[in-house]
Amino acid sequence: MLDNSYWKIPEHTYKALKNYIEKRHPPGNFLTAVLTNDLFGAAMTADDENKKKLYEICGFVYNEIPSIAWRTKEKIQDWMKIPE
Repeated sequence: MLDNSYWKIPEHTYKALKNYIEKRHPPGNFLTAVLTNDLFGAAMTADDENKKKLYEICGFVYNEIPSIAWRTKEKIQDWMKIPE
C-alpha cells in the first residue's frame, strides 16, 4: 500500500498514482510525463498544486512506486497489462 504521510503530495495526485499501481488505471498526461522522466512534459502539464510539489512527487515515485512500473512508456503499458 502506498503511503503519502511522509511525502505530502497533492491528494488528487496520490489517488491517481494509487489507482495506477493498485488498479492498473492509466495515468494522465502529467503523471505519464513524471513516470517517464519527462521533466519538460511534467512541468508543462502540471496544475498549480503539482507544479509546487513536483520535487516531492518525483521523490514519491522514486521511493514508493515499483521500478517495473515506471521509467519508460513501455514499462507503463506493461504494468497496466499485469492482472491485479
